[in-house]
Amino acid sequence: MFQGRYKAIVCDKDAYLLELVRYIHLNPVRAKMVRKPEDYAWTGHLSYLGKVRNDLIDEGFVLDQFNGNRSLARRRYRQFVWEGISSGHQEKYYEVKDQRYLGEDSFIDRIEVERGELEGLFYYDVPLEAISREVSRVTRITEDRLYSWTRDRDGARGRGLVAYLGKRISGYMVKEIADHFKRSPVTIGEGITKVEDLLRRDKSFEKALTLMGKNLIKGRKRKYRISGA
Repeated sequence: MFQGRYKAIVCDKDAYLLELVRYIHLNPVRAKMVRKPEDYAWTGHLSYLGKVRNDLIDEGFVLDQFNGNRSLARRRYRQFVWEGISSGHQEKYYEVKDQRYLGEDSFIDRIEVERGELEGLFYYDVPLEAISREVSRVTRITEDRLYSWTRDRDGARGRGLVAYLGKRISGYMVKEIADHFKRSPVTIGEGITKVEDLLRRDKSFEKALTLMGKNLIKGRKRKYRISGA
């Protein structure tokens, strides 16, 4: 098990989170304390399976990676954990780098660059409604589609753009943006991740997004970022 003083670790969700959850919940099996992970009561595994209630665990984020339907997500999660039983000890899940990162070097480099871009700068006071209008104008995705409850790929793409710009320009929290669009924070977070992935691959998209940002901050008041350090 992980031991020592609690620390907040930045984990690469895409490559490490689910594997890490599985690895931790299979520790008692590898240690031959139990035959099945369900037989061990002192991890969050039973909570993820819905067999016990634990107010200290928010299992929703992990289960949402498998499916939006809770019953199906729990079955897929259980199968995912069982598929890892044959794996032995894996040192990489203990290799916390620079005392705060768990992930590959490329992930750490990206986080460091993003931190450098943010530190010491300021936000702009831009309402989410204004960001939505700008995204709609540039992409021609109507605002009705941005706020629609229907499953619409273009609407989801537009919300991802609004969320990314809102977070970077005005410092909105993911939950604030999720509440604005009446979506889950996980869904909004996934939309932001897709925008970030496209930015790394497409320079023309990066230029278009930069131009949208410049249009949005014209004449807006600045508000300084508050460092948590």
